[in-house]
Amino acid sequence: MKFKGFLHMNIRCTQRDLPAIEKFYGDVLGLKTGYRPAFVFDGIWLYDGEDPIVHVSARFPEGSLAKNDKHSGSVDHIAFKASGAADFRKRLKGLGIAFEEQNIPNAGYQVFLHDPVGTKLEFNFLNEVVPDAVPSGTTAQTNLVT
Repeated sequence: MKFKGFLHMNIRCTQRDLPAIEKFYGDVLGLKTGYRPAFVFDGIWLYDGEDPIVHVSARFPEGSLAKNDKHSGSVDHIAFKASGAADFRKRLKGLGIAFEEQNIPNAGYQVFLHDPVGTKLEFNFLNEVVPDAVPSGTTAQTNLVT
C-alpha cells in the first residue's frame, strides 16, 4: 500500500447541527454542498470544487454532544496546508469567528478554530508573514493546555 494523500474528513453530529455546519464551512472555507449518496442516515457532503472533502454524518442522537466542550470526540484536530493567511485571518474576524494563532519558527503561521460541533481545525500557512498577527515564537493557548 502506498499513501496517496488526503481524501476527506468525516464529522459526526446531530440532525439539528447540519445547517450550522453547512454555513460554517461555507463561510469559513467557501465549501459548497453537493452530491451525497443515499445513506440510511442524514448528512451532507461539502465540496472544494470537484472534491467532497468534508463529509458530515447526522448519526448522533439529540443531546449527545457536549456543546460547551471544545473537544467532543476522539480526534484532537484536523490540519490543512493553506495559503493566503492575511485574507483568511481577515475573513474570520469579519465573520466573528473565534480563533487562536501561533507563529512557530521553521513551522510557520498557524490558525486554530472550532466548528459548530467542536471539531478543532488547524490551518498551516508555511513561509507566510502576517503583519498584524502574533509575533514569531508565539504558541497558541490551545496547544499549551492538556
